[in-house]
Amino acid sequence: MIQNYANHKRYHPLYHFFTVPLILLGLALSTYAYIKVSTLIAGLLVLAFLLIGLTAVFARTFALKAQDRAARAEEKLRHFILSGKALPAELKLAQILALRFASDEEYLYLVNRAVIENLPADEIKKAIKNWRADDHRI
Repeated sequence: MIQNYANHKRYHPLYHFFTVPLILLGLALSTYAYIKVSTLIAGLLVLAFLLIGLTAVFARTFALKAQDRAARAEEKLRHFILSGKALPAELKLAQILALRFASDEEYLYLVNRAVIENLPADEIKKAIKNWRADDHRI
């Protein structure tokens, strides 16, 4: 499938549509049970589901931070290869991550436009005509 603005967001079905809903359901049911019966076991279940939920959130956040760092480094190198200059410091991480989808032909133009117009990431993605797929980030 060719990647574009309409389909570039990626989900991992087992995580996004199974694990997260089950954690939320477990937290809701255990909280309901604790409210109804107020036992130590019910309280421990609430605590357990809170900790499982926090672990899932932290694991996801830490993985995304690592992916962001790698993508930023890739885009800095890409900009240097294409222009012979460092990536402009004015660009925010979200803008850099959006620019990774631009083809080499339009990359430098979009970098300059993003800096001059302070384009939000979503506008950068909408301005891309020739998408370069990123099939690694989830």
